[in-house]
Amino acid sequence: MASPLTDERTVPSAADRQRPPARRSGLGLLVLLIATFMTALDFFIVNVAIPSMQVDLHAGTAAIQWVVAGFGLALATGLITAGRLGDMFGRRRVFSVGLALFTLTSVACGIAPTAGILVASRVLQGLAAALMGPQVLSIIQTDYAGKAQARAFSMYGLTMGIGAVFGQLIGGLLIKADFFGLDWRMCFLINLPVGAVTLLLVPRALTESRAPQRPRLDVTGVVLSTLAVVALVLPLIQGREQGWPLWTWLCLALSALLFAEFAVHQHRLGRRGGDPLLDTALFRERTFTVGALAQLVFWIGQASFFLVLALYLQQGRGLDALASGVVFTAIGAGYMITSTTAHHLSARLGRHTISLGALGMVLGLALLWEASQRIGTTGGIGWLVPGLFLDGLGMGMVIAPLTTTVLQGVTPQLVGSASGAVATIQQIGGALGVALIGIIFYDAVGSGLPASFPHAFGLGLGFLMAVEVALAALVLLLPRKAATTG
Repeated sequence: MASPLTDERTVPSAADRQRPPARRSGLGLLVLLIATFMTALDFFIVNVAIPSMQVDLHAGTAAIQWVVAGFGLALATGLITAGRLGDMFGRRRVFSVGLALFTLTSVACGIAPTAGILVASRVLQGLAAALMGPQVLSIIQTDYAGKAQARAFSMYGLTMGIGAVFGQLIGGLLIKADFFGLDWRMCFLINLPVGAVTLLLVPRALTESRAPQRPRLDVTGVVLSTLAVVALVLPLIQGREQGWPLWTWLCLALSALLFAEFAVHQHRLGRRGGDPLLDTALFRERTFTVGALAQLVFWIGQASFFLVLALYLQQGRGLDALASGVVFTAIGAGYMITSTTAHHLSARLGRHTISLGALGMVLGLALLWEASQRIGTTGGIGWLVPGLFLDGLGMGMVIAPLTTTVLQGVTPQLVGSASGAVATIQQIGGALGVALIGIIFYDAVGSGLPASFPHAFGLGLGFLMAVEVALAALVLLLPRKAATTG
């Protein structure tokens, strides 16, 4: 039986129909991937720059925490609304606005004279990134089909992984090179030439598309979803550092109530024939519902793994940012091998590609646990490489096929809403994972002596192995033909 979510099409403009398809798809995908890379890189690269920022700006620990948290919180709160704005005003147009603002706010971060201005600039940068994120997924979903779409999602997953895995290495190289004496500021200012050139390519590279019937903006839904995400993500970001005071638990309880009210409002609005921000019709499809939950579980493991690995290498083993970044390349090597071929694997194995990837990550994490416990605080770091490489191989088999699975079959009328939801789930999963593993890892570290880090790292890896096993089991609930696009 055909899905009720697959009976509409987005119609491009006459000018877009006249543009050569080959050039449009190749150059367009490049533009989308550059924007994706810039966002992923800025999310991770700032961790390397924090020590220099703190000294240069005479910033306290709270301000430095908000340099990281402000970006993530703004990004998470803006994604669902940004997806709907793309449906309403055109995905290429909203993407262009987001890219321009991201470039400008990157410059503002790079020239910030005080910690307060840097934090404010990072919040605005996160909102700009939120405008871009859902449009990338929506454009891939509407402008590509069949094997071309599978390859596009594969390259999207590869780009996200490269930004995450190599962000620390790239940041370390930029700071060590100290171009023009700019030190940490170059980590932000590098976005100016890249963003400006990419923005010039947008009119030639991307077609304009929007929902077939232009929806209205659900203002009540915007307010409820924003408050719900803030109430959830804020305590997860700040709670551990402040010892989980009462306000964090009250916020978490409030977030549950706000999400429930948001769901009820969206359902009622949809039944009345309105334009809900997140159409509940999406959740009638088992593929989207299970796939979205799988996204949450996967990103709980990803963000937390990068955190504990960086802490173990730098604080437990005494590596500097650049040396730690070099170790991260072992993950990147494995990731690049499988992520570039993931669409071929999905065409043959369907949903089992994701399960095999998750189990491969479990095996890699187990090898990493064994190696870290064996070498302690003095053994050779090289023993970590096999486990990291295998974990990277598994990651490459999960990210793109899982994204394809969640969005396959979604009509252009709902694709912006679905893309915003998926991107939001990724951010919430990351914040939740960092909060959970922070409790496990920092409790085990105690006073912070290097000798405590191997044990704490091992406990964190145990948590991550359980997360990946849960992902492998959850994927079995997907329809048998899931993730076979291409």
